[in-house]
Amino acid sequence: MADVEEKKEPEMEKKDPEAGGKEESVDISPHWFETYVQPCVAELLGSALFIFAGCLSVIENASTTGSLQPALAHGLALGLTIAVLGGISGGHFNPAVSLAAWLIGGLNIILLVPYWVCQLCGGMIGAALAMAVSADTNFENATGAAFTTVKNDESVARAIGAEIIMTFFLVFAVCMGAINEKSRTPLAPFCIGFTVTVDILAGGAISGACMNPARAFGPAVVADYWTFHWIYWVGPLAGGLLVGGIIRLCLGDKKIRLFLK
Repeated sequence: MADVEEKKEPEMEKKDPEAGGKEESVDISPHWFETYVQPCVAELLGSALFIFAGCLSVIENASTTGSLQPALAHGLALGLTIAVLGGISGGHFNPAVSLAAWLIGGLNIILLVPYWVCQLCGGMIGAALAMAVSADTNFENATGAAFTTVKNDESVARAIGAEIIMTFFLVFAVCMGAINEKSRTPLAPFCIGFTVTVDILAGGAISGACMNPARAFGPAVVADYWTFHWIYWVGPLAGGLLVGGIIRLCLGDKKIRLFLK
């Protein structure tokens, strides 16, 4: 669901051997458009839709609901988007997820940087669409759904720690639920969405529970708010690296694990 495997060897289709008594083979490997272009388009569209829903839920959030409305909106939007687009791109929509997927062999390295570019562009599109349909007052009050939780230097260490742990939880759910063969499950899209919901409910007050550089980047561009923005790159990418390392070293299946196969 959330993996794009390395390009497989071309499959060969056997023909009717009546002519000359020989079997003729034809290359039926995937077209380059399906291998390289479609996944990037799916990442762009999926990131835009997910981040649009997430940003809008923050901008229009009634103060009485607290973190519940954004948590449910982000989790449900991500789960549904993975369910419908995961078969094309793997349904990453998050640079930290793509990094971990590549580390454990679930993403072709040729697609890593294009995925990141598409996810960041999708983040900007989603945030811009959220601004377009929001009331100006609500948009300004929410700073365009940019992450404003960290107010001073004293909160930085706590925020980075929270982002690393929460991203670890999310990326771990993706890699083990959708890429690792021994633990892969058809329920992966919804498990991943539920993980986002749990993280936001648990740690939203500490760091905003971003877990996704694209989710932070889009609103930051649209609202022009960059205070402590670097936290939402360092924390999630560090969490993704940790997941990739742990799965490669001890928790992955024989295909993924580096040692003791």
